[in-house]
Amino acid sequence: MKVRVDPERCQGHTLCAMIAPKVFQLDDVDGHSSPVSEDVPADQEELVAEAVRSCPERAISLIDEH
Repeated sequence: MKVRVDPERCQGHTLCAMIAPKVFQLDDVDGHSSPVSEDVPADQEELVAEAVRSCPERAISLIDEH
């Protein structure tokens, strides 16, 4: 699976980084999120799916490549 964050939609609520801190990093200036890596480790998929559901701006996309 791959994860992407739309920089135009992200408003820096930081929920994704609180839910999946190994997958999302926050910008030091504005708090906007980006994935540490586009590839989601298998043990983090459930947390990333929760982060997708929790994002108030719907800025996170999870792409299943299977």
